[in-house]
Amino acid sequence: MSASAITSSLVSWFRHTGRDYPWRQTRDPYAILVSEVMLQQTQITTVLDRGYYERWLTRFPDISTLALANEADILSAWEGLGYYRRARNLQKLAQIILQNHAGIFPDDPATIRSLPGIGPYTAGAVSSFAFGLKEPIVDGNVARVLSRIHNDATPIDSTAGNKRLWDRAKQLVENTDDPRAFNSALMELGQTLCKPTKPVCENCPVKEYCQTSEPESLPVKSARTEITAITERVLFIRRNDSVLLEQETGKRRTGLWKLPALPDSLFDKPPAVLLKSSYGITRYKVTLWVHDGVSVTNQHWPENYRFIPLSDVEEHAMPSPYRKALNRLLNHSVFRLED
Repeated sequence: MSASAITSSLVSWFRHTGRDYPWRQTRDPYAILVSEVMLQQTQITTVLDRGYYERWLTRFPDISTLALANEADILSAWEGLGYYRRARNLQKLAQIILQNHAGIFPDDPATIRSLPGIGPYTAGAVSSFAFGLKEPIVDGNVARVLSRIHNDATPIDSTAGNKRLWDRAKQLVENTDDPRAFNSALMELGQTLCKPTKPVCENCPVKEYCQTSEPESLPVKSARTEITAITERVLFIRRNDSVLLEQETGKRRTGLWKLPALPDSLFDKPPAVLLKSSYGITRYKVTLWVHDGVSVTNQHWPENYRFIPLSDVEEHAMPSPYRKALNRLLNHSVFRLED
């Protein structure tokens, strides 16, 4: 199997059929990084159709603007994308570049990998897409393509399988004169033709080099992640033109706002349920119960609990499940106000 034949076929195919995303129209490493970080755990359609990418770059157009921004503004701009650590790491990265590199994005792959929130894939993406360096990338789409081309059933989440993927990606990218186009082609092939189910093999630009006869059986993973069901109970307390919110202090969502947790003293006999919803996050399926807090009086609320004027609620960054629940409650006309 010729690495150069595969790379040239993919690059040629991509130049004729590649999708024209906004981050493919720039060589700015910061703009490219923003797209890559947003696309971690988030679909392209969500990032583009809901305007997250454009709004972020309008609000924080460069490294220095992001480095000096208020964290509340950053979290607000990121609201709806989830996994808020990504936004915080982007700012930390910007601050390091401003302090240690005079605000100029480094073009050395090893230095890029040392920045906060940057793993091997993101480092390879920025290195190749922004600087044209022959650095490999391996994400879910690339892993599927390479596993099928080589008909390799080694679990991709095993040490051996992961190493093989990166070695093969490196060998391929080193055999092209256009690593930017090649890495984009690898990803695009997995997104459009070499899909998890019903791959369109007849249209594949590298079908003559692909060794698998059962593409849907690949790639192989060691074990499926078990989903754990958990329950979350919160209160809805509205007082005149304000609503009680809790500012989170945990590692995952520090600084974000949410409906306040149901006090331990009320767990045995919780108030009436106003709303029930569910959402998923990583390996958890959460059932969210929103209880009527109208009867909760004389409660000593911690310092991180505040009555927020309804006119200011939108300015307080909030995870999507709570934002959706709160909007439904506020838009419902029958809820009683707290005395």
